[in-house]
Amino acid sequence: MGIALVLLLKTLCYASIISILAGFIRPVYVLWFMDRCNRLRVLQVYGTLAVFFFILYEVLSHFLL
Repeated sequence: MGIALVLLLKTLCYASIISILAGFIRPVYVLWFMDRCNRLRVLQVYGTLAVFFFILYEVLSHFLL
């Protein structure tokens, strides 16, 4: 079960990074649910998520594996 959680966190981290790249091309692709879409908001939302998932991945991978 721990390996699946680590894999899920790694996948979510990569998905956040891909969303950052897509949002730099066109912010409305990833921020369709917000009223204002700009590149700074993309970096704030998905950058925070990417860092959060990466830290959680690193911590759990050291404890569970």
